[in-house]
Amino acid sequence: MNPLTSVKGTIVTGFVLAILVAFYLSPENSSLIGRNLSVWLHALFGVTWVGLLYYFNFVQVPAMGEALADEGGPGPAAIGKYIAPKALLWFRMSAAATWLTGAWALSISPQYGFVKTFLFNAPAGDMMSLGAWLGTIMLFNVWVLIWPNQKKILGMVEASTEEIAKAKFTAAMASRTNVVLSVPMLLCMIGAGHGGYLF
Repeated sequence: MNPLTSVKGTIVTGFVLAILVAFYLSPENSSLIGRNLSVWLHALFGVTWVGLLYYFNFVQVPAMGEALADEGGPGPAAIGKYIAPKALLWFRMSAAATWLTGAWALSISPQYGFVKTFLFNAPAGDMMSLGAWLGTIMLFNVWVLIWPNQKKILGMVEASTEEIAKAKFTAAMASRTNVVLSVPMLLCMIGAGHGGYLF
């Protein structure tokens, strides 16, 4: 059976391949546990989260606007009914998983430490602290502003026309804020892991 014919099979195959690569290329005294595992999972979930964030802002929202304006076209119903709910599930779960694996990586790191990082008191510097705070603000936006308002927009919860219009604006502004915050957040995370700022 071809594992690439299903989403689950594709994901499992990717993980199996990554684990094989890790064991094959890791030094003898290293293993795929602890810090290496937490950082790898943090990056994997983060790519999923930010990728979906960019998809929503650069592809889906503009496409729905175009679909609404196209009088002879199929309209945005298919996106709203079939694509958006699944994409939003992956979006909010990957946001939570990104933050949790990042917290795990910080908590077991002798270089940072969870509390010290959030208090800007980590011996490794402020880049990771700022990146952690930006990611935390983004997580808040996903779960407190974007998701509750998307439920109104998609008809998952009852809302009046006025409430839906307000929800669209709030969700859009929170999502756009996350796009803005993602750029310096990624600079901080990559910079902290690779020896400093890019400049």
